[in-house]
Amino acid sequence: MHLSVESTDQAVELIERGTDEILTEEGLHKKLALGRPLRVKAGFDPTAPDLHLGHTVLINKMRQFQDLGHEVLFLIGDFTGMIGDPTGKNVTRKPLSREEVLENARTYEQQIFRILDPGRTQVVFNSSWMATMPAADLVGLAAKHTVARMLERDDFAKRFRGGQPIAIHEFLYPLVQGYDSVALRADVELGGTDQKFNLLVGRQLQESFGQAPQVVITMPLLEGLDGVQKMSKSLGNYVGITEPPGEMFGKLMSISDDLMWRYFELLSFRSMSEINDWRKAVADGANPRDVKFRLGEELVDRFHGAGAGAQARKDFIARFQQGAMPEDMPEVELAGESGALPIANVLRDAGLAASTSEAMRLVKQGAVRIDGERIEDPRLQCAAGPSRVFQIGKRRFAKVSIL
Repeated sequence: MHLSVESTDQAVELIERGTDEILTEEGLHKKLALGRPLRVKAGFDPTAPDLHLGHTVLINKMRQFQDLGHEVLFLIGDFTGMIGDPTGKNVTRKPLSREEVLENARTYEQQIFRILDPGRTQVVFNSSWMATMPAADLVGLAAKHTVARMLERDDFAKRFRGGQPIAIHEFLYPLVQGYDSVALRADVELGGTDQKFNLLVGRQLQESFGQAPQVVITMPLLEGLDGVQKMSKSLGNYVGITEPPGEMFGKLMSISDDLMWRYFELLSFRSMSEINDWRKAVADGANPRDVKFRLGEELVDRFHGAGAGAQARKDFIARFQQGAMPEDMPEVELAGESGALPIANVLRDAGLAASTSEAMRLVKQGAVRIDGERIEDPRLQCAAGPSRVFQIGKRRFAKVSIL
């Protein structure tokens, strides 16, 4: 593979899209000019295997490298997962068991090929080289870094100043992640902005082992549906890539018009010139909802197959503009005590609310309906009988039978 100066510039322009930082851009130009497929590494600790759109910002960039003819090394940190990534943590993180790591790793593998090209992807596990590394070599690896340098990391520095414990094994995490780049002879490593320190350790270790240092590319952390905090399952502001098409589409329609452009930049495979044309059209008076429909269709198609986005759009319009209910809502059977269940328990056990306290709050807010009728009493007892449709807001439905 040989790229001309012009095509190299075009490749850099594509790679730069949506990135936070490239260290260094000059190094990226040199790597691309080598005339061979680059080895592009990204590491994932299998601690939370259900991917959401925030995770895909990084995976999308990997796919762009593949489209340019390069090879992706999807590294599952089964060894580092048993250490526990200390990044951003103010306490020592509990390591996972070997069984938990392997189960989560399998789930990752099932999901990533919704985006990545399997023919240009190597799925690798860092236990392949770390589990067999002699203790003497691990000590030698530790000798290539200093405690002072480790304490330059914000999270370590804050814990040290605050008198909070830092376990010795936590210092091994960035060293092992960095050594992964040595073992894989990575040309480029991708990571979130919170991983910058670890990525730079990889550059340093490669030089120590006589390799050309990798180019480091950091990606921003995607804001969640609230447009404020980063997308997170724990915050409830996420869009999971395995969610049903209608749920995914509906969540994307809920984002603000301003946040829509951020999602287009980081999640869409449309060209920036096309996206900028739509932005101009909206500024000139076009309905931003129609542009948001395009975003929803593209992402639903990506994770559920061609045509799924168009169907989700059709269902969305029918449901929310014409008042229709979804045809594919889950059906749940619940056992009642003395033939009845409190409304809060029904909503929780049907998966419509995370807890009874959240369910009661939603009832008080007027967000709950049964068969289309608004419920206002949080102490309501739901009697046993034929199935009824329980609804929260505009997107969450379940057909519930109380036995």
